[in-house]
Amino acid sequence: MKLTHAPLRLIIGAFFLNSGLGKRTLEGAAAEQLHGMAAGALPQLRQIDAARFARLLSASEIALGAALLTPFVPSLLGGLGLTAFGAGLVQLYVRTPGLREPGSLRPTQAGVGLAKDSWLVGVGLTLVLDSLTHRRLVR
Repeated sequence: MKLTHAPLRLIIGAFFLNSGLGKRTLEGAAAEQLHGMAAGALPQLRQIDAARFARLLSASEIALGAALLTPFVPSLLGGLGLTAFGAGLVQLYVRTPGLREPGSLRPTQAGVGLAKDSWLVGVGLTLVLDSLTHRRLVR
């Protein structure tokens, strides 16, 4: 891991780890609400029950957070994971009614939280591109 990647990886990794640990015990209405929002944007998720979805999401966030926090995990891999996860959240933002102003990508008040997740895609792509261009310069 490059030293310049450390601040991004530390902050975002800690956030994901905390978020995933907080979702470990989701059950009942909380799991249903989380699953319902995700399934509203990605209908394929309706095939998974709410409790299982919450456990899978929790495990995914914990794994991504741990990968970003672990120095020997290459930034390329951490960046790919972060880009994929962020892209899923952006898809949720774009597909969920009421989160964007009509005919626009601008968020409504309700959509600001998810719109901010677009930054995760930018950070992930930065880690990936920096890793790829650094490899070329070293050869």
